[in-house]
Amino acid sequence: MTPAHPPLDRRRFLQLGGAAAAATALGLAPVGRLLARAGLPHGRVEGYGPLAPVADLATGLPLLMLPAGFRYRSFGWTGTPMADGLATPSHHDGMGVVHAEGDRLVLVRNHECDGTRANFAPGPLSYDPAADGGTTTLLVDAATGELREARASLSGTLRNCAGGITPWGSWLSCEEAVLDAGPGTLFGRELRMDKPHGFVFEVPLHGAASAEPLHAMGQRLHEAAVVHAASGDVFLTEDNDPVAGFYRFEPAVKGELGRGGRLWMLKARGAPDLRRGRRVGERFAVEWVPVDEPLRGFGPEGQPDGNVGQGLANGGSAFLRLEGCYAAGDTIWFTSTSGGDAGAGQVWAYDAADASLRLAYESPAQETLYYPDNVVLSPRGGLLLCQDSYRREPQSLFGLDAEGGLFEFARNATRLDGLHGFSGDFSHSEWAGACFSPDGRWLFVNLYTPGFTVAITGPWRRGLV
Repeated sequence: MTPAHPPLDRRRFLQLGGAAAAATALGLAPVGRLLARAGLPHGRVEGYGPLAPVADLATGLPLLMLPAGFRYRSFGWTGTPMADGLATPSHHDGMGVVHAEGDRLVLVRNHECDGTRANFAPGPLSYDPAADGGTTTLLVDAATGELREARASLSGTLRNCAGGITPWGSWLSCEEAVLDAGPGTLFGRELRMDKPHGFVFEVPLHGAASAEPLHAMGQRLHEAAVVHAASGDVFLTEDNDPVAGFYRFEPAVKGELGRGGRLWMLKARGAPDLRRGRRVGERFAVEWVPVDEPLRGFGPEGQPDGNVGQGLANGGSAFLRLEGCYAAGDTIWFTSTSGGDAGAGQVWAYDAADASLRLAYESPAQETLYYPDNVVLSPRGGLLLCQDSYRREPQSLFGLDAEGGLFEFARNATRLDGLHGFSGDFSHSEWAGACFSPDGRWLFVNLYTPGFTVAITGPWRRGLV
């Protein structure tokens, strides 16, 4: 009989330097102490306790619901001016802390714009004048969580969804759209691009990006890209439906991604299809099969499945809508947003040390967890999952403890009446870009629309998030 929340492999769950050390030294609260409250959905535990509206320290509005004792500050709203004189672009998505020094934190934030607006920062940092996505770089005060400065750092890209930080202090920004130069169609809309799209771009800590795509990582519906520090390999997810691949890019020179390399797709031995019919804790030996033509973004039917089609033909394993990805020591965590028997989401863990794959968590029902997207490991040892479901209902941040107990940590309650020019109910907008400050004090996360960032802090507890 499968328990309501199957236990995770605690050793692998905590295999990130600081989190592992803290958990070992201080101990994790056993799940027995996290007694579920009456009325909690199946598979949920209490976590930090019930949520209530909390006023934003910046606007005074109750934009979020949080547990007792937590507070937050919003900043970086769409349309507000940045230090370079440009307006903050919209559609705030993936984000990461690329540098921390003293009281300074540097974050890079994606903007998943879809080609319907003007390029927000034309000029040297722009890849394609016809595209309107890109990144902004944020300087945040580590003591107060306040924004000190923001500026554009990449533009002229398309649907910059997720990405990942590198050990050398840069951000990998990923395009979730495949288009060739010239006329094309995206979500039923006719577009005309000056350059092809569907690539990964590297944004440095200082200055603007070179706006040159990393072609060797492939042209596809990119979602996230994270670096395994020990090997220098980059692991990448693909948000494709009905079939997606999990990829590994092996650079020709460690730490110099622009010098090319080889692209591989994961093959789980004896498991060609991992979308359904798997049990939590199931483990597979992994091989890697080649993607011989990374720049073949389209398949024979004109769909953006050229990379995954090659991998499947070489024996790779099929996933469904792979989105969030996070590197924690030798463990690469990633989510399948609509995978699993309930179609409600899975969390996978790849072990780079012994080349094995494990299903760490699967939502048993939409009422438990529906559509996890971005994922991050807290310095205290728990996973944090950003929800992005199609339901027109408030979206939540969820924590997943080391025993497999799921709990709601925050809920979007954003309703506006003219603030920064926005009015309406935005509580159904997705969460994205969750990342922690290195000391664990601050959780930074985005609300996709109308587009703003929040810095959350409070009485964090080890073993949760």
